[in-house]
Amino acid sequence: MTEAKLPSGAVLRPDEIRPADRGGGARTIPLVTPGLGAKSLINGITIFAPGAAIPFHTHNCEESVMVLEGDAIAVLDGVEHRLKAGDTTWIPSDVPHRFVNASADKEMRIFWTYADVAATRTLVETGETRFVSAEHAKRL
Repeated sequence: MTEAKLPSGAVLRPDEIRPADRGGGARTIPLVTPGLGAKSLINGITIFAPGAAIPFHTHNCEESVMVLEGDAIAVLDGVEHRLKAGDTTWIPSDVPHRFVNASADKEMRIFWTYADVAATRTLVETGETRFVSAEHAKRL
């Protein structure tokens, strides 16, 4: 019996990956995914149009978000935080949160990591739950 060869790693180039449209002015570039062989985390970049926001939601695992560019507002469990490039959040599972582009004329980019390849997003307003990876299927 032969053992399956484990992936030897990957180099990902965000500018060569077509973003997935998340709606509401947000687009996501998936990076590390189970499709690459990831077993314990996923990550990617989300680009927010000027003034764009994602609705309040929770996840079934921890999340960390770093602002790559732009001015952001992170609302974590009801507390609003102004963020700039380099600022990083840690969000425990089941904590309601959202990110907003605080700029009226510039894009904002965030780099996110979930601590589970089966990460889910549950919208606070509707209770709808879906896998984060499902958002990557809505290609532009």
